[in-house]
Amino acid sequence: MPRRAIPLAALLAVLVMALGACGRDEGPGEIFSPDLGIEGTEENAALELGFPTFATKNTTRVGGADPIANAAAVARASFPGDQQRPAAVALVDVADWRASVAASALMGTDLRAPVLFTDGDDIPAATQRALEELEPSGAQEAGGAQVILIGDVPTPSGYETTEVRGSNPAALARAIDALAIAAAGSPSDTVVIATAEQAPFAMPAAGWAAKSGDPVLYVNDEGVPRETREALRSHQQPRIYVLGPSRLISPAVTRVLREFGTVTRVGGQDPISNAVEFARFNDGRFGWGVVDPGHGIVLLNGSNPADAAAAAPLSTSGKYGPLLLVDDAEELPGPVREFLLDIQPGFDEDPVRGVYNHAWIIGDEEALTATVQAQVDALLEIVPVDPTPPAQEEEEPEPEPEPEPEEEEPDDEEDDEDAPSPTDPAPEPLDIPTPTTPQ
Repeated sequence: MPRRAIPLAALLAVLVMALGACGRDEGPGEIFSPDLGIEGTEENAALELGFPTFATKNTTRVGGADPIANAAAVARASFPGDQQRPAAVALVDVADWRASVAASALMGTDLRAPVLFTDGDDIPAATQRALEELEPSGAQEAGGAQVILIGDVPTPSGYETTEVRGSNPAALARAIDALAIAAAGSPSDTVVIATAEQAPFAMPAAGWAAKSGDPVLYVNDEGVPRETREALRSHQQPRIYVLGPSRLISPAVTRVLREFGTVTRVGGQDPISNAVEFARFNDGRFGWGVVDPGHGIVLLNGSNPADAAAAAPLSTSGKYGPLLLVDDAEELPGPVREFLLDIQPGFDEDPVRGVYNHAWIIGDEEALTATVQAQVDALLEIVPVDPTPPAQEEEEPEPEPEPEPEEEEPDDEEDDEDAPSPTDPAPEPLDIPTPTTPQ
C-alpha cells in the first residue's frame, strides 16, 4: 500500500511529540509537544495545537529537546514522501560537531544525504524511526550505500553501508571531502576553512555546505594540519574562504593557505556577528548575499553545536537561507535584529505583490523562547512603505558673506620642513614584496 504524504506541519508535530525526548531523559510535560485533532470545545485549543510556539505566520519551530530529535524531524520535513526520498543518509555521533558540520556538505552533492545522529554506541529511537520512514534508495556514487557511516558509529541493520574514517577532525573532514569528490566526479573549485577549536564560529558553514556542496576543512591552534593541506592540493588551487576573525584563524595560517589557492576572509569578531556577516557576504562567486527581502532564515542557539548539521537541510530546500545564531534563549542579539530589519519586506499598495521572509526556529524553549520567536516573527513581517520621499521645505537663500581681507600666506619652506625640495632626487622605488571513495 503506498504511503500517504503527510502535511509538513502535521509531520513535524508528530515527530516532535513522538521523538522529542529521544537522546536525553526528559520527564513528562518538560518538552512542549503540539497535538493534533483538538476540538473547539477545548479551552486551550490554540496552545495544544502548538500556536504560537510551534508556528507563527512567519516562523516554524522544530522543537526537539536535542539535536538527535531535531535532525530526525528536519530530515523528514526535507524528504516528506515517496517522491522525495534521499539516496543516502549520513550517520554521525552527536558529540562530534566537527564531523557533523563537515558531513553537511553531503547534502549539497548528488548524494543529497541529510545528517542523522547516533549517541555513542546507540542508535536512538528517533534516528531509527527516521531511517525507516526515509527509506534511502541507495547512492550509486557511494557504491550503492544507503547509510554513510561517518567516523566511529554503530551500523544499523538491514541497510547497505559505506564507512568514512579519519583519525582526527582534519582527517575525517578530508575523507568526507574525498567521498564528495568521488560522487561529483571532480573536485569543487571552492573550499571553506573553519576552526576546529570553537564550534559557534564554524556552525554557519554547515548551512552553506549543505546548499553548495563546498567542503568544510579544518585548521586548529597549531596551524594547518597535514590532512587539510592534502585535501587542498586535491582541489587544485581553489578559492579558499576562511570563516572567522584573525584572532581565531591567524594571518600566519592564512599565509600557509595561500600556498594552495586564493584566500578570502569572511566573518565577524564574535559568533553572532560572524554568522550575520557570512549571511551578507557575496563576491559574485561565493556566499549567500542576503541583503534584501525574500529569503529563508535558520535560527538556532550556538550552545548546541550539533544543531547546525541537524538544521542544514533547511538551508538547501524550501526557502533557502543562511544559519544565524543566538547566545541567549531569552534575547534576540542586536546584530541579528539589525540584519532582520535590513531585509524586512515592504510593499507600496498590495502586499500580495511583495516578497516574504520565513524563519525556522531550531530547538525547544530552552534554546529560544516563544517571546523571542514572536520578535523574530514581527521583524519578518511585510510592512507598508511610503514610496514618496517627504517634501523638502524651500529654504531662503543665505546672504552672501562680505569678503574678508586677504592674509599673507606663510612661507612653505619654514612651515613644512619635511616637504621635499624640487631639486631633491626622486625616492627609490620600494620592493613590494584523485581521491577515491573511502572504504
